Amino acid sequence: MKYWLSLVILTGVAGLRAQTLHSMHFIPFSQVRIDDQFWAPKQQKVATATMDACIYQTEINTPRIRNFEKVARHQGEKHEGIYYDDSDVYKALEAMSYAISNTRDPKLEATADRWIDVIAAAQEPDGYLNTYYSLNGLDQRWTDMEKHEAYCAGHLMEAAVAYFQATGKRKLLDVAIRLADHIDRTFRQARRPWVTGHEEIELALVKLAKSTGEDRYVQLAQYFLDQRGHGYGKGKIWDQWNDPAYAQDAVPVKDQKEITGHAVRAMYLYTGAADVGAMTGDTGYQKAMNLVWEDVVGRNLYVTGGIGSSGRNEGFGIDYELPNEEAYCETCASVGMVFWNQRMAALTGDGRYMDVLERSLYNGALDGLSLTGDHFFYGNPLASHGQHSRREWFGTACCPSNIARLVSSLGDYIYAVDDLAWYIQLFIGSETILPAGNTQVHIRQLTNYPWSGNVRIAIQPESPVRHELRIRIPGWASGVPVPEGLYRYETKQEEPVKIRINGQAVEFGVEKGYAHLTRTWHPGDTVEVELPMAVREVLSRDEVSADRDRFVIQRGPLVYCVEGTDNPGKAWSFWAPEGTAYRAFPYRVAGEPVMAIRIQARGLAPANRGSRVEDVPRTLTAIPYYSWANRGNTDMQVWLPRRIKAVEIR
Repeated sequence: MKYWLSLVILTGVAGLRAQTLHSMHFIPFSQVRIDDQFWAPKQQKVATATMDACIYQTEINTPRIRNFEKVARHQGEKHEGIYYDDSDVYKALEAMSYAISNTRDPKLEATADRWIDVIAAAQEPDGYLNTYYSLNGLDQRWTDMEKHEAYCAGHLMEAAVAYFQATGKRKLLDVAIRLADHIDRTFRQARRPWVTGHEEIELALVKLAKSTGEDRYVQLAQYFLDQRGHGYGKGKIWDQWNDPAYAQDAVPVKDQKEITGHAVRAMYLYTGAADVGAMTGDTGYQKAMNLVWEDVVGRNLYVTGGIGSSGRNEGFGIDYELPNEEAYCETCASVGMVFWNQRMAALTGDGRYMDVLERSLYNGALDGLSLTGDHFFYGNPLASHGQHSRREWFGTACCPSNIARLVSSLGDYIYAVDDLAWYIQLFIGSETILPAGNTQVHIRQLTNYPWSGNVRIAIQPESPVRHELRIRIPGWASGVPVPEGLYRYETKQEEPVKIRINGQAVEFGVEKGYAHLTRTWHPGDTVEVELPMAVREVLSRDEVSADRDRFVIQRGPLVYCVEGTDNPGKAWSFWAPEGTAYRAFPYRVAGEPVMAIRIQARGLAPANRGSRVEDVPRTLTAIPYYSWANRGNTDMQVWLPRRIKAVEIR
């Protein structure tokens, strides 16, 4: 395991943190080894099938890499593709970085190095880097706030930091530093107003600051945040929508109270705002983020953790407007929910943000990746009549590389530390080394989560040490499907969470969603957590008209759906009244081992030679939502009808 590099990076961060709101920081992917039965195979598929797809589409089937080569040749060639296509190269590079850290694949690393050489050759002498303007005229650069220049630059910075963490190579990092310095000179140092049409650079600058120890990049991120809401936004997107709220530019960031506009832009902005708030100690960002977050999870969050109900603006509509078959729920937005909620957890030390992160990760985001790793969803509906199918690629190809980088970087989200405690944030088979005063402790998780709620945590300190271990108790395990308000369980959780230390049951208190276990830890200590995995029914508020007289099946962190492939002719023409019986059982979906759920439901069938219909019992099979649409086009429902009046007869 490569610990040394990440520890150096974390040391660099410490010098920047003059003030903090909460001292929690997450252990980076390069310090975590995942051998989980659920996630390790997915990471392997991303490192092979998904990366193969990204490399083929980026380098061979589309002109994305070719544009960089044209810039380097200086022969007056024309740009091909869309003005933001550079970002897909950078996101793919970032995903490669995590995959290289996970697999040590020399072929993948050689491809990344070759791409980095091409990118570096395309950088302008003053540090500027954007193939669209280098090929179409540098005199037009930084004139249209919607042309994604800062967005592309941000993804380059994220890729550079990830590749440096994964390999120790700094060629791309040096490119990112020169570009960041160019942008800093152009805007912050010149006091030139600029509102990024598509946010992303704000969070990326904080990553670059942590990696380099350069505080100017945090100042630049804050400068960009503070430009919003003052009428500086100009360009196509403001003219097209005639609504600054589309790009979160209607009011200053610290004054924002509700979620608006394009969902992915919002997630990247609020992730950056939380990052800057944590780095600077500015509580104004935390106050605003808390209000916006409450609006998202209380009125605008799908039960899958997806966000953005409207395809018209790829974002948010009115409160409680959460249609199912027409749900947009872009994969990138669910990925952004993971980013933002991680930062909010670090900012506040509150486990409810990790609850939402987990919901988005296992459902809304993971649904964007096929079980084979080489087909993708852009939008993720919660119902279908067979018109939805996964695709090999997209013209705007943000989602494939985005879900690839999330799955590959999963180690970033499992463990955290602060001045008082170690944190187990996600239950994923893995190991890491955490600090405890002047010593270190090796921590290893063994689990079959999410199929089983049993988690074994082995504690191996270098020497006995008194410290606190905080284990997140998921809201679903304590009876809260998401922070209370929008959704609720039909029945109360009766089975308690159990914790044993060295085989002995212990009592524990729960604060902000974490069980607190303080003791002197010795080599060989074990903590066993038993989470109840009963099948639960989730209901929505009455204001969500699409879900009236309907319910959702959830088991552990997973939301389930009924798909036509498992239930021929029955994916819509059934209902499940109160008191329906459920049974979880092992099953396979396109070769994927899952726990499916058998439902004893009711349906309508023709009788008396078709002259009437009658109510008959039906046995249905529900599968995890993330696994649907992997066996061809078929009907599907997440929100199941409770009463006959909600049934569609087909």
